[in-house]
Amino acid sequence: MKRVVILGSTGSIGEQALDVIRKNSSKFQVVGLVAGSNADRVQQQADEFNVEHTGLGATDAETIVRDVPADVVLNGITGSIGLGPTIAALKAGRTLALANKESLIVGGDLVTDLAGPGQIVPVDSEHSAIAQALRAGGRDEVRRLVLTASGGPFRGRSRESLRDVTPAEALNHPTWDMGRVVTTNSSTLINKGLEVIEAHLLFGVSYSDIDVVVHPQSIVHSMVEFVDGSTIAQASPPDMRLPIALGLNWPHRVEGSAMPLDWSTATSWEFLPLDDTVFPAVQLAKAVGRARKTFPAVYNASNEEAVDAFHEQRIGFLDIVSIVEEVLERHTAPEDLTLASLLDAERWARAEAQRVILQRAR
Repeated sequence: MKRVVILGSTGSIGEQALDVIRKNSSKFQVVGLVAGSNADRVQQQADEFNVEHTGLGATDAETIVRDVPADVVLNGITGSIGLGPTIAALKAGRTLALANKESLIVGGDLVTDLAGPGQIVPVDSEHSAIAQALRAGGRDEVRRLVLTASGGPFRGRSRESLRDVTPAEALNHPTWDMGRVVTTNSSTLINKGLEVIEAHLLFGVSYSDIDVVVHPQSIVHSMVEFVDGSTIAQASPPDMRLPIALGLNWPHRVEGSAMPLDWSTATSWEFLPLDDTVFPAVQLAKAVGRARKTFPAVYNASNEEAVDAFHEQRIGFLDIVSIVEEVLERHTAPEDLTLASLLDAERWARAEAQRVILQRAR
């Protein structure tokens, strides 16, 4: 039986993880639960799963990860605040089931240098798909990774038509039920840019060999193309319980995690090129990833500030990525990458983003 700590237990990832564990109580035991602020819901979860160790916030998360004996830590926190718990889990020798992509992207080499072979198991559906597909061949046989994107609520729209979209429209994702930040990031394709950086860090594939293709049905979650011309794709209905279960039990599958595809019904899948003119966030992310150091932290932090400003209706939708780009242009990275320099860069990026937001305020 695997002992599991769940960070972000009251969020979408955390609740679905508990659903997986609820149905597989002989495989998993919850030993720690941490949420952002919903104390009542954490207590309800603790009562149901008989969990002694609970907490609120990143500081409690780091303490529980460090001090509570556990086999797997599922980091389902949203945002770069998850960096501290990610580092704590790796230092404690836990297997890290990582849904908090921001901590890997912001931490970069600091995180990857701490991780042992196979210690980080991706939970994002795209990266879980790649990890599964990579089992079909050796790393030296990989030609490229292909991440799929649903295209979000604005697929097929012109750039000009996005100028006056509302926060409610940006949150109307056609496939996934996610929180405000991630859903908005999916509508701007910032989320896919973050996933490109994450794929590079997880799998060691160069940015020139990582592509994004639009797949509106969200059935093929990503693909690996091999040097002999073969492409291995992972396909399943859009249900995060499958990659969550794999993250908790990697490399073994958990029976009945999600419903399989219905092959008795006629269906078709589309794959379309990403329009980088309308959605420039992915190419911007590749440039950020190549720059390394503190640039990914600035990309992420300035975006979080811009997303909040958009939902407060202080800026327009197209301003989000534009503000991120402007803040990046003003950033000078320090020579040495340390946790202190990362935190300094984040603070600077948030303050700089706020200055730009004030200049553009409606």
